[in-house]
Amino acid sequence: MIKNVFITGATSGIGAACAELYASHGHNLLLTGRRADKLEAIQKSLEDTYRVRVTVYCFDVRDRQAADAVAVQLKENNTSVDILINNAGLALGRHTIDDADMNDWEVMIDTNVKGVLYVTRALLPLMKPGSAHIINIGSVAGKEVYEKGNVYCATKFALDALSQSMRIDLLSKNIKVTAIHPGAVQTEFSLVRFKGDAKTAEAVYDGFTPLQAADVANTVYYCTSLPENVCINDLVITCTAQANAIYFNKQQ
Repeated sequence: MIKNVFITGATSGIGAACAELYASHGHNLLLTGRRADKLEAIQKSLEDTYRVRVTVYCFDVRDRQAADAVAVQLKENNTSVDILINNAGLALGRHTIDDADMNDWEVMIDTNVKGVLYVTRALLPLMKPGSAHIINIGSVAGKEVYEKGNVYCATKFALDALSQSMRIDLLSKNIKVTAIHPGAVQTEFSLVRFKGDAKTAEAVYDGFTPLQAADVANTVYYCTSLPENVCINDLVITCTAQANAIYFNKQQ
């Protein structure tokens, strides 16, 4: 059965890997991101390669009006959403709480928490009871707090709580909700966190083999491919060399 898959933050990393995987299985894609050029390039590549329908929406999930406008457009086109992958999120900086940039806090809270709420609330009326599935991409940082993680960890703890709340609130509609919490994944995540400092970003993965975006995408796809009566509620995925948000087995 061909499904309509809505993915936020689809221009790179886990979001792009999910888009590629679902397209390869013949599903239609509704992709969002902040970079129009990348969205258009992904759209063309996936349509040319897999002959699926790809629709792109260039907006920031922090913009509630933009999220609502996309939902209105989908409704006018009689387009339902079968799978929502709330992937857009980021970390900015790594400082003690007394030395952090509060502007970074605002962006993380608005993206990682409010953005998920805005998009989910806007799209829920387009999700059919009994068959829809929401995937929230969290982090091991939402399971254990680590030094200088403060607000980023707080947003991912919040997302964990929201996922549990969504699961309860949508239980009567039989809409599945799955929270997936990856550990270290080699994407643009660290480059964004360290604000373009490529050397520092690359050093994060020194001494061990991290997850790749495709590893997480495969896990997402598996969760959405299970029988109707089966839902994985909460899943933590790390590379073999990582135990949790704090402990790694790094080789010199």
